[in-house]
Amino acid sequence: FATSLIILSWYASNIGVLLLNKYLLSYFGFRYPVFLTMLHMCSCSISSFIAVGWLNIVPIQYIGSRSQLLKIVALSSIFSLSVVSGNMSLRYLPVSFNQAIGATTPFFTAIFAFLITCKKETGTVYMALVPVVLGIALASNGEPLFNVVGFVACLVSTAARALKSVVQGLLLTSEAEKLHSMNLLMYMAPIAVVLLLPAALIIEGNVFGVIASEAEKKPWFLLVLAANMMIAYSVNLFNFLVTKHTSALTLQVLGNAKAAVAAAISVLIFRNPVTVTGLTGFTITILGVILYSEAKKRSK
Repeated sequence: FATSLIILSWYASNIGVLLLNKYLLSYFGFRYPVFLTMLHMCSCSISSFIAVGWLNIVPIQYIGSRSQLLKIVALSSIFSLSVVSGNMSLRYLPVSFNQAIGATTPFFTAIFAFLITCKKETGTVYMALVPVVLGIALASNGEPLFNVVGFVACLVSTAARALKSVVQGLLLTSEAEKLHSMNLLMYMAPIAVVLLLPAALIIEGNVFGVIASEAEKKPWFLLVLAANMMIAYSVNLFNFLVTKHTSALTLQVLGNAKAAVAAAISVLIFRNPVTVTGLTGFTITILGVILYSEAKKRSK
């Protein structure tokens, strides 16, 4: 029962943060993706410190060297780019299309693994990536609300997410430097805040003034922002709990299904138009990701 509850909470937080981000950035008119990401990172910084530093949900690990700190800064930069680009794409694209592009992460992971570590996969694994790419090409062609800026932002986000996983596997591999995901988040999030706050103020201007005037007109706006920040941290917390209570493979399967569930719920809520071509492309991409996971498992 506990595992089912954790999986449900994982789905609710993952899909909830997506839908709330979409509502804020597209429908409410809060067009500040960099600042919104910075708020998420503030929430992750404070909550991680409480969860790890005070509540000891995992044993606290300390940064042992300057080189380890620099590696965490590098990861945090890639992580920030990924989240900002993802939020930026939600301003221009429907959640359903955003999720279809996000499903191509394995394609980018395979490319970066080859370029950075010269790691080659089997022919079957590479063949399984073909439907992933074909599906997204078809989905793009059939997307009625296609937007170039949103599409590029979403591709950058997906590529950066893949790059982070490859770089993380390279940088923090030695026993002395390996960090638990919750400890890593505790160190990455404050660095992301330091990077994103000046970026938000330079790129997006007087966001604090906008928030103050919105809060004056609509006092509930601050509650929506606070809820958004809390859900952003809970995504990371439930990621950790799902991994702890299930297996990496289960998480992969749940992740594939999550994209489809998020897309379906967003279409029901936001009523964005969907075409048969777009739906077919999305389905082919998800099937390609499942084939890729299977091929990868067998190649091991």
